[in-house]
Order: sequence, then structure tokens, then C-alpha cells
Amino acid sequence: MLTHPIANYKKSERLFALYQCLPRNKEQAVSLTELMTVYGDNPDSFANERKNLENDLHSLNQVFTDIFSSQALVRIPAWEQNISGQAARFYIEPEFTIDVVNEESIFFWEMLSNYTAHYLPLSFQKTITNKLVHIRRHDRNRFVQSPLGQWQDNLITLPSVVQAPTINKEVLASIHLALLNKSQLQIVYQNKWQQKPKQRTLYPKGLVFIENMMYLTGFNPVEDHIDDDVLLKSHRNFAVNRIKEATVLNKPIPDWVYRDTFTLNNLNKIGKLEPTTNNEIELVLKVQRYACQHLFECPLSDNQQIKVINDNWNRVTATVANTKRLEDWLVSMSQLAVVESPVELRMAVLGRLRSAIELYQE
Repeated sequence: MLTHPIANYKKSERLFALYQCLPRNKEQAVSLTELMTVYGDNPDSFANERKNLENDLHSLNQVFTDIFSSQALVRIPAWEQNISGQAARFYIEPEFTIDVVNEESIFFWEMLSNYTAHYLPLSFQKTITNKLVHIRRHDRNRFVQSPLGQWQDNLITLPSVVQAPTINKEVLASIHLALLNKSQLQIVYQNKWQQKPKQRTLYPKGLVFIENMMYLTGFNPVEDHIDDDVLLKSHRNFAVNRIKEATVLNKPIPDWVYRDTFTLNNLNKIGKLEPTTNNEIELVLKVQRYACQHLFECPLSDNQQIKVINDNWNRVTATVANTKRLEDWLVSMSQLAVVESPVELRMAVLGRLRSAIELYQE
């Protein structure tokens, strides 16, 4: 749902918004006057906005013609006819869609459905399912006859041991709206270690998927500063399933949030998108030889090296991010691998293993 009249957006955004709001059948075709109720509401610039609406409709028709080779945006009377004082009306052919249906798109959605869906929240699984239904209906015969259409009989995905948490749909919708409109977001968040949730305002930056969890990453409200490191201190991550309420505020996010330093890719590189004690470490493992085959197939890093120690052990070295997930994986490998360095990580893993032994000995 748009938060402002269409006329307030950039042209590319206006065209997409028009595509969304135009009716999908001839009986409901709308005139320029009717479209103005959603396009512009400023009486002081009504004439200019109406002219822009007319130009945008012509541009949208040209896009459909040039890119999709389709006359999907219909004008009554037809585009090539002089309206001679008539009130032109517009609608989009009901069978038209801007979704590109080809083997590549089917490949993507089929693999997403079969390989990752069980690791996503139920609302996302439903989105993927609906997308596949749409694709198959759109070109069912060609899909069924293609090799890709037969994949569903040859693939199966086993569910994760721990299922994805439940996500509040209204919260997720508010997050999406705030991100798309670059607006501040007010949330009510329940920390694991606090009894009552707390209300807070943040500058949302994006969504992060880790295993079967979804996190909202962003910044606490602070004043702009010339030093990016100072601003990074206000960075925070929030588990979306712990956000009880979310409200989009009519306040823009300050420009500093969109500096190159704070892109999602860069935040990931500097270790801000998941629990970490350092950016990168030189990991050295002693791994049982038969278990090491997995690391040949799935290396820990691009610079991983494996050397033979003896008939029973290999030594693995790799530059990796020192994250909580790394520590969890090392604990799971406890009977197959030993951390040789760094010492701090070795002691952290050892401490967790000792705690586990104590629990099992009770």
C-alpha cells in the first residue's frame, strides 16, 4: 500500500504503481479523473499532475510494447485513435503479467521450493508455493512437457530438525514498508533476557537470514558523525519473531545510513550481521582423516589448506569469521576434530564440552 500519492514518487516508481492500481478487466476501466484520486491530491498543481499522469500512461504502454511485445495496457478508444473530446478509459488485460516465465525462472522457484522452503517461515513457504502455482497456470502445458516440469517427481526435501519460528505477518508487512519507503520504524521488542518487551525506534537497513532465523538489521537513532566507527556503535540486529509490534513512522531515515560503509554486504564483511568476537581468524584444526573428506567437498574458506599428519589425522588451516555459528559447528565436530588455534577459540569450545559432560553425568 502506498503511503503517498503516486505523483510524489520517481517516474520508475510511478509506472510500477500505475501497473498495480489499474483494473484488470474492461468493465472496470477507469478514466484519468478517476485515476487522479490515487495519483495526485494537490489542488495547486492539479493540472500539471494530470498531464504527468497522461504522460506516465503513455510511457507504461510503451514499456509493455517494447519489452513485453504486448498491448496489455488498453485505452478506450484505442491508442492510435483520436479521442475527440471523449473521456478515455484504461485497463490492463487480465491475462497479462510482468513475471517472466521461462526455464530459468521455473528453475529458480522449483529449487527454492524443494531445497530451502523448509528453512523459511511458513509465510515465506506460502509465498513460494503461490508463485509456483501462478507459473504453472501461466504456461501449464509447456511446463509439464519440459524436463524441469518433471523435477517435482525426483526431488524431496527433509525438514530441518528445528523448525523456523512463527513470524507475525503484520510485523513483517510493516518492516517491508519501512524498508521500501526508507522510513523510521517503531518496534516493541522482547529480549530473551527481559521479562517485558520494550518499545524502541530504529533506522531499518535490511533483513538477514541465518539458518532458519530471520533478523532485522538497522541502527539506533543517533546524530550524523564524520567517523563511521562511531556510527557503527549504534548498529543492532533484532530477531523478527521477537518483534511483537511494528509501526512505520512518517519520518525519513537520515542519509548517513545509506553510506557505502553501511551496505549489507559491508556490514557482513566487518562481522556486524551475526554474533562475532572478531572479524576474521586463522583457524587451525586437527581433523580425523575420514571426517576430513567433508572439508574437501565443502571447504571452510577459499584459502583452506589440508595437510596429512599421519594415517589417522589431517591438519586443516583456513581464514574464517569468528562467529557463534563457527563455534557451534566446532562443538558438533568435537569427536572428530580438535581446535589447535587460536587459543581463545580452543578454550571456548573446551568450556562448552566440559559443561555438556557435566550435564550428562548428573
